[in-house]
Order: sequence, then C-alpha cells, then structure tokens
Amino acid sequence: MKKFLILPLIALLGAASVRANDEHTSRSDLVVRVETCEAILREFMANPDTAIPQAVWQRARGVMILSQFKAGFIFAVKGGYGVLMVKKADGHWSLPVLIDASEASLGPQVGAKAVDTVCILTDDATPRLLFTSRINIGVDAKAVAGPSSAEVESNATRTFIAPVLVYRRSVGLFAGATVKAGHVQRNDYANFNLYNTTYTMPELLYSDWVSPPSEVQPLMSYVQQLAP
Repeated sequence: MKKFLILPLIALLGAASVRANDEHTSRSDLVVRVETCEAILREFMANPDTAIPQAVWQRARGVMILSQFKAGFIFAVKGGYGVLMVKKADGHWSLPVLIDASEASLGPQVGAKAVDTVCILTDDATPRLLFTSRINIGVDAKAVAGPSSAEVESNATRTFIAPVLVYRRSVGLFAGATVKAGHVQRNDYANFNLYNTTYTMPELLYSDWVSPPSEVQPLMSYVQQLAP
C-alpha cells in the first residue's frame, strides 16, 4: 500500500490541483484510489486495535474511507481522496463513489503525516449532505471517535448517538495547528471517468442504473460481508 511523506511544496501544489486535474486523470489511477481504500478498510479490520466492532457495522447506513496526507511549514495542506458507499433500502450496498478530502491549517507547525480514516455513517441523511455541498466532518456532520469492541461490550451507548463514528490511524509526525478548515466533497469528474457514465453521485449511490465494473466489486463484496 502506498504511503508517502510529501515535501511541503509538493503538498501545497498537489492538494490544490487534485480536483482540477481529475477531469483528465486516467481511469487506471482512479481504480487505484478505490483499491487503496479497500486496502485501508481491510487493514483496519485485520488489526485488533483498529477493527470496527460488528455492533457498529450493524448500525451502518453508509461508510466513508479516506486516504489523506498532511505536510507543510507554517501553512499546511492536507490533500487526499476517498470513497463513499451507502446501504440501500433493499439491504445491498451501493457502488463506491469517489470523493475529495482536504484541509488547510494556519499557525506554527511542521512535519508530514499520512492519515487513513474510516467513518461509519449511522443515518441516511449524512451522505445526502454531499449532494449539494461539501461537508466538514465534525461540524456539518456531528462526529465522535468510534467505539472499540471493549466499549461496545460495556454498553457505551453514548458513542452510538452521533451520525458519524470515526476510526483513524496515522503514520509520521505533524506538530502544531491553530486554525483548521477540513472538508469532503463530491467529485463528479472522477466518477464520470471511473464508471464511463454521466450519472452523478445521487444516481450512482441510490440507483441500479450502472453495473459495477469488476474493479470495484471486491470492495462492494467486502462491505456487504461486514454489514449484510
């Protein structure tokens, strides 16, 4: 699985241009994004320290998997991408749709870090926020750290109230931050390319109009296995 500690200048330029360039990104590169997100989820579930409890998966109405990097000096940018999937009314999981993820920070800070995040969405409303705007996890969508298996067993029900349960791990070091603004947003250009269609996020998530290409089927099958 690829993880890079990006030089600050590369991070600043790259994060700013990712969305603009996705109209011309090769489909094979977009497939790698989906495969990377699948690898992240499998690695989370294989590690007892990060595995998402089955009781949490039973409440899942959606899942968001993010692969991000953060680097900079004084001014920092976190750039990255992810996938969003929802559980449809018939109990089957949707196609994974590609999304963007970025964050800006201003203040004394230095370093570089790779961050992987899995968000379990426990309601049907949160994914729909992305239809019309970008959302800030923790602000627009109320979020708490997801419970561990031990917390689930001890009936820590307070952690199940939030619509977003967040599981996160990081590699590298990053110190300091004073002002932050982070968000995720839809990426129609990437999905047009990946699925060779003009259907947008709502149609890809909630309809059966697009047949899953072979490259996304392993992730769909795995999520269906985790949360049937």
